[in-house]
Amino acid sequence: MSLADNGTGTDNGTATATGTDNATGTDNGTATGTDNGTANGTRPCAPTRGRPRSEAVERAITEGVMKLLEEGVPLAELSIERIARTAGVGKATIYRRWPGKEELFVDVVREAEPQDPELPGTSLRDDLVAMMEQLRQRGLMTRSSALLHNVYAQMKSTPKVWAAYHATVVEPRRRKQVDLLRRAQENGELRTDLDPELMNDMLVGPMLLRTVMRFDADLPEGLSELLVDTVLVALRPVRPAN
Repeated sequence: MSLADNGTGTDNGTATATGTDNATGTDNGTATGTDNGTANGTRPCAPTRGRPRSEAVERAITEGVMKLLEEGVPLAELSIERIARTAGVGKATIYRRWPGKEELFVDVVREAEPQDPELPGTSLRDDLVAMMEQLRQRGLMTRSSALLHNVYAQMKSTPKVWAAYHATVVEPRRRKQVDLLRRAQENGELRTDLDPELMNDMLVGPMLLRTVMRFDADLPEGLSELLVDTVLVALRPVRPAN
């Protein structure tokens, strides 16, 4: 990667960019843009569909964001221009993938977090344990990474970023959990007199309390199984006595 006063950035796995106002970026396509964040005169509202996406270029961009964060640059001072210069790409290259720095920042955080688990599908209990374990691992990672801890703190103090993170990461994860519980109700595995949203809060709440609000609380191996098994006792259907 290199910097030039009037260069171009290509998305075929290599990228060059400029920090000037006359940078252009190509993406195995024909779109060009200026450093006011436009492509062919307009800024897209979402990543362009149908265009080959270069993993190498996207990795350079996300790593550029992480590099700036590691250097102590506050989120409020992260600009697309600065990110582009650090990553060695044109601003238009970034805007073709993310509509703004908030969405890019959320993707960077999502990559740094433990991946959402593939549910085993062997039983309701096993699926719930897998979900709880992801939360436990996320808590451990946040505690061991000063960078992630700082990133989460900045997100929560930046409403637009926090809203984007909640909409694209937290809410889909929560819906997956609630849908699992609702299917279990329909299958007769859980009592039907409780709202699935409430049941999800009963399951997830204790883990979130320990991972988000009580940094002094232990997160030992087996905690996910213990929480699921304890709460399921109250959520299983009551069988009538013979």
